[in-house]
Amino acid sequence: MVNVQTFTKRKQQNRKISMVTCYDFWSAKIINQSDIDCILVGDSLAVVMHGFDSTVHATLDMMKMHVAAVVRGAHDKFVVADMPFLSCSKGITVGMDAVQELMQTGASAVKIEGAAHQADLIAHIVEAGVPVMGHIGLTPQSIHNLGGHKVQGKGETDAQQLIDDSKRLEQAGCFAIVLECIPNKLGDCVSRAVSVPTIGIGAGPHTDGQVLVLHDLLGADPDFCPKFLRRYANVNQLVAGALNGFHEDVRDQSFPAPEETYG
Repeated sequence: MVNVQTFTKRKQQNRKISMVTCYDFWSAKIINQSDIDCILVGDSLAVVMHGFDSTVHATLDMMKMHVAAVVRGAHDKFVVADMPFLSCSKGITVGMDAVQELMQTGASAVKIEGAAHQADLIAHIVEAGVPVMGHIGLTPQSIHNLGGHKVQGKGETDAQQLIDDSKRLEQAGCFAIVLECIPNKLGDCVSRAVSVPTIGIGAGPHTDGQVLVLHDLLGADPDFCPKFLRRYANVNQLVAGALNGFHEDVRDQSFPAPEETYG
């Protein structure tokens, strides 16, 4: 089973890490049967599962409910829980209370967006014995400040800032760092600048691992097609076809058949 030490060993061995974001029991059960290394219960559940327009609508109670469901379904996987919007920005007491509640749902670690303003809290959480995954680049909780979903670190100054941020997160004690929507070369530079593994989403092939949202890689939403996404299935078409098949069988009375009926 993957643990915190596994992440460091994978980087040292140059073995890539696979991470998938999921939010519920049934999908976690499927992932538990797969070779996927770890699961992220991301605050993107506010968008994917609840229909909001951004992750800022994810609440602690919402996160706890979904983390608990995933842990019940994927008891053999390393599960990382996102710290929701502003839960890390109201002081150490509020932050630690949120960490406690997420870990008590069964999470293996928490993920925190940002670097400089989070370093003290991250160090405190790690000192308390809780693993922390960092997250820099495009940080969705700061989407209003960033001016939208845009590639980060394109300029030399911004790129250097992200490299510095990655080092700061490593120093604070993060066991891994998510790099989101940054140029390919910068993903490589950041990955070389730190000894902890980097996990990319839209950060090029040179990071130490990759993460995608389960619904995205399965093709559940044909309207969501960012450049970094590769679809491995077409669930949208598959499910729609199954539903139409059920509808037709009900209408022509071929369902339920005698073998599907109690005597």
